[in-house]
Amino acid sequence: MRANALAGHFLLVSLPLLGLLALVLGIFGSEDQAMLAFREHKNTHLVLQKAVRLFTDWGNQAMYLPFLVILGLALRDRDRRSRRFVIAYVVAQVLVCLVLLHLTKMALGRPRPEAFTALHRPMTLDSYFHSLPSGHTAEITGSCLALALWLGRARWALALGLYVALMGFSRVYLFQHYPSDVFFGWMFGAVSGFAAYTFGTSKEGPPGHG
Repeated sequence: MRANALAGHFLLVSLPLLGLLALVLGIFGSEDQAMLAFREHKNTHLVLQKAVRLFTDWGNQAMYLPFLVILGLALRDRDRRSRRFVIAYVVAQVLVCLVLLHLTKMALGRPRPEAFTALHRPMTLDSYFHSLPSGHTAEITGSCLALALWLGRARWALALGLYVALMGFSRVYLFQHYPSDVFFGWMFGAVSGFAAYTFGTSKEGPPGHG
């Protein structure tokens, strides 16, 4: 895929989330005010809270299915390029969105909103101080960006971008992360997604790309 096409698909995947974060901060003025508003809203709308929690708990797992399909077809057709892409995706997600991200969480020790403290606790294993960056957002961004670049279709990139935005918003709405945590999670995921596509495809690009 050419550089301008890569950039276009990257923007389509990223802009829905980034625009939503900017809108949240524009409406509420600060992260603290936004978190207070979302905490009150979720505690008074229990049905919506359950629906959002269901999505945030299972949304990332649902994104494994397309990669399993790609791998299954690759094994059936002996398609080395598709198999290489899935392997690169798994390696990138593990190294960036699991290992590097969780080391960053532990090193920074930023308290989650629900910890009700402003004091950081660096180098801790306590999950209440693993707010920055958002792991859910990193994982979903890495998955959706890699898949969008692989598919190479604008409509799919936009649909996947909306999916990323919904996941990122769910973490803020459920009082698990600040908007800035979600932003930096997106950054980690962007690195993972580009790495998966770059190392998982040949110069000719994935099958179906001219």
